[in-house]
Amino acid sequence: MIRGIGFTAKMAQYFLKEDTMNQTIEIIESRRSVRQYEQKQIPKNILLEIINAGNLAPSGCNAQEWRFVVIQDETTRKKLASLAMPRYKKWIQNASDGLKTMREDIDASSDDPVYYSAPTIVFVIGRGMTGPLDCPMVCQNIMLAARSLDIGSCWVFFGQLILDDEEARKMLELKNDEKVYGPILLGYPKKGFPESPEKKIPVIKWI
Repeated sequence: MIRGIGFTAKMAQYFLKEDTMNQTIEIIESRRSVRQYEQKQIPKNILLEIINAGNLAPSGCNAQEWRFVVIQDETTRKKLASLAMPRYKKWIQNASDGLKTMREDIDASSDDPVYYSAPTIVFVIGRGMTGPLDCPMVCQNIMLAARSLDIGSCWVFFGQLILDDEEARKMLELKNDEKVYGPILLGYPKKGFPESPEKKIPVIKWI
């Protein structure tokens, strides 16, 4: 496929759909960060299917040095939210004005601006030399698999704010040589999937 230098984002989107239209591309295009969830739980067999998709991600030397902690218990989820809230408030106080503005609508729409009261929280935990490269692909597989099943997801950096709490680390059985990637929130969207934000035109050098 040959592109002109000055093609617009809409043109790029058009060409992609015309040339490579298939279910995988459609899922990638329609994935969104969902921050409002219905309070009904994902069936275990579907959740296992989503996690297995994450487990199928590539890894250096096929080491597969990752594991998953799935939080669905309501009491535990509320505990994580209560641990995260004061840490989040401290973070937002020190954030730039731009970030504060970006977060205003999100924070106003939820009592839990960290985990968004999602029914399922998946902590992807990795280790090893290639963990920082492998585990993000695990997370992406999980989010795309969820979207293929009409389940919303959101990667939440703020979910890591609780990792300085000893009780939380024990809950996750987090070892000193392990790192949390995500966590990933999962649940049925309360208001459907959001509209796509404007994406930048990819910077490409052809040789």
